[in-house]
Amino acid sequence: MVRAVDIVADINEPYSSSLAYLLDEMRRLDLLIYSEVVRQQRCQADNPLDQFKGLVLTREEIEGLLAGSTAPHSEDQRPGDDDNKAGFLRGALRNLELQVRKRRSATIAQGGYLSLHHLSRLFHLSSFEEFCLLICLAPEIDSKYEKLYAYLQDDINRKKPCVGMAINLFCHTAAEKAEARSVFGHEAPLVKYGLLQIGDKVPDNMRPLLSRFLKLDDRITGFLLESGEPDARLNSIIRLSFPEGPAEVHIEQEVIDRLQGCVAYQLNNNGSQGRNVILNFSGRYGAGKQTLAETVCYHAGLPILIADAGEMLDSSQPFREIMWVLGREALLQQAGLCLENFDRLVDETDENKTNIKLVLDVCRVFTRLTFLLSSRPWSPQGMSGTGFFAALELPLPDEKTRQRVWEKISGGGYLEGSIDFGELAGKFRFTPGQIRDAYFMAKDLAGWRSEGQGAINWDDLNCACRSQSNQKLSRLAQKVVPRYSWEELILPDDQMQQLSEICRQVKYRHIVFGDWGFNRKLSSGKGLSALFCGPPGTGKTMAAEVIAGELGLELYKIDLSQIISKYIGETEKNLQNIFREAYTSNAILFFDEADALFGKRSEVKDAHDRYANIETAYLLQKMEEYDGVTILASNLRKNMDQAFVRRLQFIIEFPFPNDEYRERIWQVMFPPEAPRSGDLDLGFLARKYNITGGNIKNIVLTAAFMAAEASPEIEMKHLIRATKRELQKMGKICMPEDFGQYFACLD
Repeated sequence: MVRAVDIVADINEPYSSSLAYLLDEMRRLDLLIYSEVVRQQRCQADNPLDQFKGLVLTREEIEGLLAGSTAPHSEDQRPGDDDNKAGFLRGALRNLELQVRKRRSATIAQGGYLSLHHLSRLFHLSSFEEFCLLICLAPEIDSKYEKLYAYLQDDINRKKPCVGMAINLFCHTAAEKAEARSVFGHEAPLVKYGLLQIGDKVPDNMRPLLSRFLKLDDRITGFLLESGEPDARLNSIIRLSFPEGPAEVHIEQEVIDRLQGCVAYQLNNNGSQGRNVILNFSGRYGAGKQTLAETVCYHAGLPILIADAGEMLDSSQPFREIMWVLGREALLQQAGLCLENFDRLVDETDENKTNIKLVLDVCRVFTRLTFLLSSRPWSPQGMSGTGFFAALELPLPDEKTRQRVWEKISGGGYLEGSIDFGELAGKFRFTPGQIRDAYFMAKDLAGWRSEGQGAINWDDLNCACRSQSNQKLSRLAQKVVPRYSWEELILPDDQMQQLSEICRQVKYRHIVFGDWGFNRKLSSGKGLSALFCGPPGTGKTMAAEVIAGELGLELYKIDLSQIISKYIGETEKNLQNIFREAYTSNAILFFDEADALFGKRSEVKDAHDRYANIETAYLLQKMEEYDGVTILASNLRKNMDQAFVRRLQFIIEFPFPNDEYRERIWQVMFPPEAPRSGDLDLGFLARKYNITGGNIKNIVLTAAFMAAEASPEIEMKHLIRATKRELQKMGKICMPEDFGQYFACLD
């Protein structure tokens, strides 16, 4: 009498884990394999192979491998009674299948988690497709299956299951077997989603489909065994985040509430299955795009899988493959998908158009909630009706908000003295992320300055802020390091006061625009523009450096030779590039010799006149849009277009210096370290020579080099000789009376 071993204890008891369920499924697999072994044995004649033991698998060895819960007890089994054995196996298989099915249903009904069932629901798998996963998973749990599969395939080297073996084990009729072949097609879930690999070598693909090996994807193996490790191909590209609560995002709460409500409706209430949601968040670095995405996922009850599109494009793996694996990972993790640096895919190239289409296809297939993060707004084409799309641009916080962020981040910090964060907020148009980075860099600078013990001071913060600004502007303009102070700038009182007013407007813009609400009254024109006009050498560039040093901002001098182009439209393009980079550089733009570019608009007589006027109008537009400081320097104010001049906030005339100011310029031109002789008559030089500060600087420097050759000090004779050289350079004919009592110094 054949009696079966009890396989499960209680038919109504739910499974305690996915592994317990998988072990029962493997017992069912054992019964199917044993039944196939018996069928093969009934169809084959006796052929003893004992002398080849070790090279082939014998019947006894196979029965030993299957002798656990599936095999009948030896004392109840009569040798060679294959009919009786087959009947026993059919009964045991029916009994086990019934029990497994009921325990699986009980587990699901009670909210239990079974990895195979969950995977089947995610990819809409049939019972045969689940079985294919199981026969590939079995060798990952117990190596005995390699021998069993080799035996069934009559080849000890074929230790992996093949398509034909899977079909023979599961299907009973020819019609079922023919239909089962479709499971291994390219558009079928097992292959389309990469759950299985069919054929692991090129020669293997030359075989008939039934003879090709099946290999379970490593990530799917880990998923079935409840490993939370992401796909190894994504290790250096992704990070998985589990938002623990809503984070602070510096946009209107009404916008956040509307966004969350819209996402919730689209995911849960728009039809029985909801709709796929794709959101584009755009803004500068640190604007809070990722923080907002995490907040949306928190309210949706989802983790978020974050990947960098740039790293994916630069990866050694094909973008299509890695994008498909990324989408599948998001589905396996039941996470929202977030693609950072999406700008890398936005360029209008054929390759990027293909990549964007791939991204949208993957999002539709695998994810219900996708975030595309970019610096510029973006919207897809051809997506109508296939999902919900919305774009949200995260603006730069205003001065008052930036001040609050500074104060909050530095709340627990060790600050030296009183720090006016409002002034920092007004000078540096930073996002919250940039403010955070600048503060921690200032903390490091303070530590370096005082061996880890110092407090953060004003200079640390200014230096850190400058380092956080965009440095790309240096490719388009010359960076000028400010070296002059107010004491070295010699101008009449009125001009000095106007320069001080420029600095005050920058320092206190957070009060006027933020606290006093003028920001709401101005849609544009919140920047500061000034015109410095006067003869060459009167201190225009020096004044720009003094302002930059006072404000702690970087100064960039625009090279007009790289801006003006004879080709139509090129000048505007160059200007656009400069102002775009300047916007994130928090720099002062200094256009020297500006009348060459921003001169009077002329009467239109030909195409060149028309486009020259367009260039001037375009500059007016960009200057009004720019929130920073723009300084124009011109030798002749009358050459400037009057409509242009009216829009400037400051026009400062740099006069030709008189005797008094020239003498002061002579005095400040010598560094404290420079050795000077007692015979220097700076008053004579100031009265005698009607020259500008630029000329005086050249004379003093030339005299210093003359003195360095043979004299321990700079003497009057050196200055007289240097003056002669400067006058000759200026095209003047030098006469003896030009040097008065010092003419003898020229010998």
